[in-house]
Amino acid sequence: MSTMNTVGRPTTPNAVSEKPATLTGGRGLLQNEALIFEGDGWGKTGVDLPKPKTDGADLGDLVRKDPIGLPGLSEPEAMRHYVRLSQKNHAIDLAIYPLGSCTMKHNPRLNEKMARLPGFSDIHPLQPQSTVQGALELMDTLSHWLTTLTGMPAVALSPKAGAHGELCGLMAIRAAHEASGEHAKRRKVLVPTSAHGTNPATAAFVGYSVVEVAQTDDGRVDVADLASKLGDDVAAIMVTNPNTCGLFERDILEISRLTHEAGAYFYCDGANFNAIVGRVRPGDLGVDAMHINLHKTFSTPHGGGGPGAGPVVLSEALAPFAPAPWVVSDGDGFKLLERAEEDAAQAFGRLCAFQGQMGMYVRALSYMMSHGSDGLRQVAEDAVLNANYIKARLSDLMSAAFPDGPCMHEALFDDEWLKGTDITTLDFAKAMIDEGFHPMTMYFPLVVHGAMLVEPTETESKAELDRFIEAMRALAGAAKAGDVDRFKGAPFHAPLRRLDETRAARSPVLRWTAPEGSNQAA
Repeated sequence: MSTMNTVGRPTTPNAVSEKPATLTGGRGLLQNEALIFEGDGWGKTGVDLPKPKTDGADLGDLVRKDPIGLPGLSEPEAMRHYVRLSQKNHAIDLAIYPLGSCTMKHNPRLNEKMARLPGFSDIHPLQPQSTVQGALELMDTLSHWLTTLTGMPAVALSPKAGAHGELCGLMAIRAAHEASGEHAKRRKVLVPTSAHGTNPATAAFVGYSVVEVAQTDDGRVDVADLASKLGDDVAAIMVTNPNTCGLFERDILEISRLTHEAGAYFYCDGANFNAIVGRVRPGDLGVDAMHINLHKTFSTPHGGGGPGAGPVVLSEALAPFAPAPWVVSDGDGFKLLERAEEDAAQAFGRLCAFQGQMGMYVRALSYMMSHGSDGLRQVAEDAVLNANYIKARLSDLMSAAFPDGPCMHEALFDDEWLKGTDITTLDFAKAMIDEGFHPMTMYFPLVVHGAMLVEPTETESKAELDRFIEAMRALAGAAKAGDVDRFKGAPFHAPLRRLDETRAARSPVLRWTAPEGSNQAA
């Protein structure tokens, strides 16, 4: 006879909880896979290559004298090695990926198919522009979508990530102040305490000093503190909206007014644009520059295993300072203007060698066109709905950091509910692994003690959300019931047990070394 546990799985009441260790290190379908360097493939090769036609004598002393130091694998061995490794990792194709502030959502296969079309995947940035008209038209169309969705007149496509986009925006702001003769005195950038860490880092990299702006008790920018720090020495403010606490900045119009009144520019971190796309246009809020993570809002998830893209939309005041290159069209087709000094005297230069990440442009435009404007609006609505559903279902057991009112795309909890249990946020996260779920973002934002930041995204169904919620409720119940051992030793069922994270961060082993006395190449 079996019963159902709290997450809907059959259990046997008298089942033995302690299972014997396996003799091979494998666990059922999970194989115990060694490093590829620890195999026995050192004396073979899985590929036959033709003998070189030259002997390399023209390389002089650069000719390799020692073995290359790579093991050889047959095709089945190579395939099994990587499949086995993949089974040790959580994946968005396996279950919900609840990392807050990261938008780890399903990437439609249609977008991947489009990005692999020969006309996009096989082109080279040095081809004559007459041979890449389709790619240039795609960039032009993508620019139209981005400027329309944001209500901004210009966009720089070339930044390759969110932080790279921040750099682009602040360099445009710096160029604007240099053009007006105010750069020498405007040396500060104001950043809220809850900002992404890249915001102050980028400002410092561009040469500004960073001034922190306080946060109110309800998780928003303290407008009074901001006003007290604005002056003719401030170049810009950097505000994330919706912010890192998962909340919309309700005073955003006042923040914009005060900033412009002080002669500064408003940089908006667009990492969370997926919460408002199709609903709010940042340009209407007074934003001067905002990066958009194409790899988050418009398809490929953050951390998706490939290059990102962080185009920056610019206001009319900053548009003349946009970096090269950019696409223009005339009666003869599309052109990529690449020489800023010839085509736009005020452009601050260029950010990368070529035009940016073409594959990401294709994925993003495919996502946009397959959804349409109404579908993109639904993306934001469903992301917000899912986050509020999680917040509502968990708030009776876990303490919401900002309980009053709705959240946006992510639900934020603190560790207040764990007081007296001897269990930490880290312990709870490790126990989630045993239940088959990737942990949420931990200890961020720093303004919330023991933060647990959950972002379900719009792509999760109610059934999957309920499965995740029931697991969280079961773990919360176990924590409050005093089942400390379940948490302190977790994870028990992962391929590896809990690591010494401090040591792993400070003393990582980045290179495999052959055992002393072995005949394996180093």
